[in-house]
Amino acid sequence: MDLSTSYLGLELKHPIVASPSPLTRDIDGIRRLVDAGAAAVVMASVFEQQVAADSDVLKERLETLRQASKQGGVPIIASLNGETLAGWVDFAKQLEEAGASAIELDLYRVPADPNETGQVLEQGYVDILRAVKAQVHVPVAVKLSPYFSAPANMAKQLVEAGADGLVLFNRFYEGDIDLESLLFKSDFQLSTPYDIRLPLMWISLLSGRLDASLAATSGVWTYEEVVKYLLVGADAVMTTSSLLKDGPQHLGMLVDGLRAWMESRGLKSVGEFKGRLAAAHLDDPSAFMHAHYSDILTSGGKG
Repeated sequence: MDLSTSYLGLELKHPIVASPSPLTRDIDGIRRLVDAGAAAVVMASVFEQQVAADSDVLKERLETLRQASKQGGVPIIASLNGETLAGWVDFAKQLEEAGASAIELDLYRVPADPNETGQVLEQGYVDILRAVKAQVHVPVAVKLSPYFSAPANMAKQLVEAGADGLVLFNRFYEGDIDLESLLFKSDFQLSTPYDIRLPLMWISLLSGRLDASLAATSGVWTYEEVVKYLLVGADAVMTTSSLLKDGPQHLGMLVDGLRAWMESRGLKSVGEFKGRLAAAHLDDPSAFMHAHYSDILTSGGKG
């Protein structure tokens, strides 16, 4: 049985990738994930703000990347969250030199300025991508949030600007308020399988319509989420929360579950069913989504 897939031009033994988390921050965690069967590992993001406060952060991450890439076995993808255009470009070059198989641009920013228009924000993202692509030679993916007025057009702009792949979607971790201290506090919550719904829809809408790899992230806890993402056209399926809760060994359960599902349907390769439910096969994808929405409302949420 052939579970292999191609993501960003990288050949993966199966579609399941360990996405950025505390587990991918150091060499021991990365080694555990690789030993457990990850097809690729996306390192914890390098944040320009952290580097500005402590230059040793970048040195440590680069050394971890060098060690991980030398050990081989699976592609090591570097994740980067910059603040200035110069920072995006400089750090991307250093990550490439340290041995990254690809670079994931983590475009995580809250546009809180009421004077900043959507057009300015989107153009800024395109400019960042073009600047990085002009300086590195490894594949570059862009990790996006879903909060655009026209997500499909934003995806198209990025692919036309050189993105080799898109990761859908970035999770925002909103804070909470402590009513005792009356201060803001962090409130980290693991994803749930329900969180696949939004990326599932957009990957279905974009698959086959853009010349770029698509990676799904959010809500992957069982093989069922993996299969669903592949059915709508994802080339790779990333998981974090399940590995934080159940440990790296959970990767094996996801791979075994995928294999068993394929065997139960007589499928010999991932390619036989990947993208089968992509909207590109429909005459009018938007009509399909509208009909689905109407069906949910009229049925009152009943199956």
